[in-house]
Amino acid sequence: MTTILFVKTSSLGDVVHNCPAVSDAARALPGAHIDWVVEEAFAGVAALHAAVRRVIPVAVRRWRNRLWHPAAWSELAAFRREIARERYDAVIDTQSLVKSALIASAAHGVRHGLDGASAREPLAARFYDAVHPVPRALHAVERNQRLVAAALKLPPAARVDYGLRVPRVEKSASVVLLTMTSRADKLWPEERWVELARALATPVILPWGSASERARAERIAAGIGRAEVPPRLEIDALARLFAGARSVIGLDTGLTHFAAALGTPTLGLYCGSDPALTGLYGMPWAKNIGGAGRAPDVRDVLRSLA
Repeated sequence: MTTILFVKTSSLGDVVHNCPAVSDAARALPGAHIDWVVEEAFAGVAALHAAVRRVIPVAVRRWRNRLWHPAAWSELAAFRREIARERYDAVIDTQSLVKSALIASAAHGVRHGLDGASAREPLAARFYDAVHPVPRALHAVERNQRLVAAALKLPPAARVDYGLRVPRVEKSASVVLLTMTSRADKLWPEERWVELARALATPVILPWGSASERARAERIAAGIGRAEVPPRLEIDALARLFAGARSVIGLDTGLTHFAAALGTPTLGLYCGSDPALTGLYGMPWAKNIGGAGRAPDVRDVLRSLA
């Protein structure tokens, strides 16, 4: 029985982008036992993948802010025991950062990662038993797939399958607007969100994750006049929201990728980044519009939706 450990801890978009590579491994190696180390905040995404046997949460983001606290060291020790519980045929660090490489080094098995020329942090390559070159100009999904194919000696991936089990929910007429993102240059002007929602003439829901994102969502909702700003939702609740929505329109954020991976018709709006590298990928029901320095206008969005 083949056993594989994936290390892809964060962020949410990166975790979603890793799902097709997990599907590739499961499809090529029927019956393989596949485990996944992921940041605790995103463990729900890994748990939705049909091929994942065991999700091993890690809390690097939380631990590094509490290194003085004995509880953090106790949790870290428990994590090390959990990841070392069995020997793997392959430990594949698709993140290839120093922090993820250190996590992979705590597992038993042959450790694979990107070589120094391919990794975002070249130093990470020193922690692997086997390194593999993957062109940096490829989309993130394809980079993960190529690394896994090289590590497991698989043929090139013929398709993209995110492998997520979609929650069973009743469909609604609502459109979800994801107005939050990690950088100011990726934002879409608030007045355009208002104009778009009014043109859609359908119920809209504006989730949020932080206090500033909530304030932004509430301002947009006030301008629309008929919109819902729900309480803060965790991954499982967001999965149900996306699965039940008529469609999702979102910025370059992990939640937009998550919605599309669940099979919901999704439109990604790009304002400050290149969708060729991190856009919605491999799904006929998903589309990207805009690009770095080319924010779409409302007419562009409406045409794309049509």
